[in-house]
Parts: sequence; C-alpha cells; structure tokens
Amino acid sequence: MSARLTVVGSVNLDIVATGARLPAPGETVTDAELAFHPGGKGANQALAARRLGAEVALIARVGRDANADAALALLKAEGVDLSGVGFDDAALTGVALIAVAAGGENQIVVASGANRTLTPAHVTLGEHDGVLCQMEVPPEVVAAVAERCKGFFAVNLAPALPAPALVFERADLIIVNEGEAAAYGSAIHGARGLVAITYGAKGAALFRGARKIAEAAPPAVTPIDTTGAGDCFAAALMVALIEGLPKELALRFACAAGAAATTRAGAQTALPTRAEVEALAQLPV
Repeated sequence: MSARLTVVGSVNLDIVATGARLPAPGETVTDAELAFHPGGKGANQALAARRLGAEVALIARVGRDANADAALALLKAEGVDLSGVGFDDAALTGVALIAVAAGGENQIVVASGANRTLTPAHVTLGEHDGVLCQMEVPPEVVAAVAERCKGFFAVNLAPALPAPALVFERADLIIVNEGEAAAYGSAIHGARGLVAITYGAKGAALFRGARKIAEAAPPAVTPIDTTGAGDCFAAALMVALIEGLPKELALRFACAAGAAATTRAGAQTALPTRAEVEALAQLPV
C-alpha cells in the first residue's frame, strides 16, 4: 500500500536566471537565461513524494492570480490532492527569485505572498500516515500541525527561523542542512525524534540525540541545478521511513533522490521518479 502523506507548506512560482556565475554583493551579472518553474518548499516536497509513489495531499495558500495556475500546474497534472489549497483575495501567490550559476549553485530571494496568510484554521488533516512541514509558512501553523498530526510528523526546519518548542518535542523527524543545524544549535540534538543533517555533496547523517546512527553518501552525478534538491531529499526520507525501510537504507535512498534532482534544471521539473532513485541508490534486494 502506498504511503499516505500530507504536506503543509508553501507554494511559489520560481523565476530562475541562469548565468555563468553568481553575482557578488552589489554586482550585476548579465547574459543570463530566464525560465519560470513551479516551486515552493511545500509544493516541491509534495510533488517529490508523489513521484516516489506516495499518495499526497497538499495544504497551502495561493493568490487569485495567473501565477497560482502556473505554480499548481505540475501538482495537478500528477495527481496531488489540492483540495486543501486555498485562495487568498488580497495576497499574491508567492514568488522565488533564483540565480543559478553554471556549476549548479544558487542564490534565492523569496517574496512569500499568500504563504503568509495560511492559518491553523485552514489546516484540516485527513487520513494520513505522516505529515511533513517546512518553515515557509507561519510558525503557528507548524505548531498546530505538530499538535494535530496522528501519524509520523516531520518538519524541514528551512529556512532557519524561530521554531515553536512543540516542534522539537513532537517531531519524529527533523531535517536540516549543515547551516541550519548550526543556526538552531543545541536545540537540534535536544529534539525527541530523529534528526537528519545534510552536507551537500558530502551526503547526510541521521542522529538520535547527539549520537550518529546512520550516514550515507550521494551517488556521483553531474549537477546542473541544485534548486529543490533539499526538498527532494526531505520527501524521499519521509516516504522511505513511513514505508518501513531501515534507517541507513532510507538515508541512502534520500541521498540518491537529492542527487538525482540536481541533474536537471528547475525544482519540480527536475524531481526524479521512483525508478530513477532506486537505480541510483542501488539498495540491496
């Protein structure tokens, strides 16, 4: 049976400029190529989980504008349940402005728009095996989900903003990158559940308390665009753990998913299928 996953989080339209290199502060870099991609950490993670075989519902907020149609297009086409996505009459759909260098590294500025208007009253959790949140929606929403979730609760603490204490007390899984882990400090390893820390091309580790219980390296790939790779990792780890994969293999699966997501341009457009990830992960039969 497929994992039933609810994602509560952000929906954005990504406006991506790809050039030879990223600008230094105050510098202008010209001759970039422009593209528009659906994005937002919540939407990215929802679609990633769907492509990995989960039944996925998304709870989010968008504006009543043309950007909303573009931002939701891939989710709708691939069968993500969007009945929990509401429309705000006063706010615009979130937008992310992304600069990408030839080697795949990026810089991102987000105008949150309607993502900021999501409230606990908008969140009704149906039947689920697990719920996944991020920090691109108001913290009171994340706290409400932590309280209401009846299954496996995970939160990707990105960006590294102040998180409700209940998150650390309730979360079965917290996912951060190396920089976010440093920002949260001792609170990370004081959490009740598992903590996954990603280290970019060096891979990831899984902790319980301050004790490392698993680690994995990503397969070798040629990166084109790292946008959305962290979201793909988070969704893959969540799906693998809900499905009951042993922790070390779940981490290997997630690292392979994140690596696969860097091999194509864009966030959602680059998200891999289950077959692609399994081929890269080379899990034992």
